[in-house]
Amino acid sequence: MLRSTRLLAAFGAATLLAGRLGAQTPANDPSARLRAVLPPEVAERVLARIAEARARELPAAALENRALKFAARGVAPADIEHSVSEQANRMGEAKRALTQARGGQRATADEVEAGAEAMRQGVDGAAVSALARSAPSGRSLAVPLYVIGSLTDRGLPSDEALKRVQARLQARASDAELQAMPAQLPAQAAAGQSHRPAETGRALAATKRAGAGAAGAGAGAAGRPANVPMASGAGSAGARPGTGQRPAGAGQP
Repeated sequence: MLRSTRLLAAFGAATLLAGRLGAQTPANDPSARLRAVLPPEVAERVLARIAEARARELPAAALENRALKFAARGVAPADIEHSVSEQANRMGEAKRALTQARGGQRATADEVEAGAEAMRQGVDGAAVSALARSAPSGRSLAVPLYVIGSLTDRGLPSDEALKRVQARLQARASDAELQAMPAQLPAQAAAGQSHRPAETGRALAATKRAGAGAAGAGAGAAGRPANVPMASGAGSAGARPGTGQRPAGAGQP
């Protein structure tokens, strides 16, 4: 009898715990949150694109975070779908460029995401490959790629940005030293960009929390290189994510 009582108590406790965990899952599940903030047909297409990226071993969590962040900031659903799709394409290109340049060595999720961000800011796949071939063995390219993208975004030609970062890597510069490079650009290179913060590898931390802070109107996405435009329909400021059109004072997602 005592044993039966203990078994029933243990079973009841396990059932209660499972129920609590089940109740918590939807709130923390990016898929459920995306379905809650996007129209049903858009949500399904976005989730299918993210699932495809995950199957290709791309940083799918970063795509979930991107969609949730944009939704929290009022970006139109169609623009969110377009931005997620374009970023997934860039991730695939970055992964191929890095892997081929390293003779098949696998790129990390951080490096793939950083490569995609650099491409979003105008750096091509050839530059990503060139950096991978020239970097010291064993050196993570996440921060260097973010810095190249930031330099390009601030007005420096991508080939010159690549050369500068390559030179600093050969000189064994630390990540912190690389991150300081955008702020050191000559005035003419940064003309018209002085109001924009340097975008560096420190943004990687934000991508580890898929959707973190998105419900708080983007408060959890601070420091992320992909700044979000104003919502579509707000006059000329409503640039479409991923199209290259950038409203004054806002970054291209």
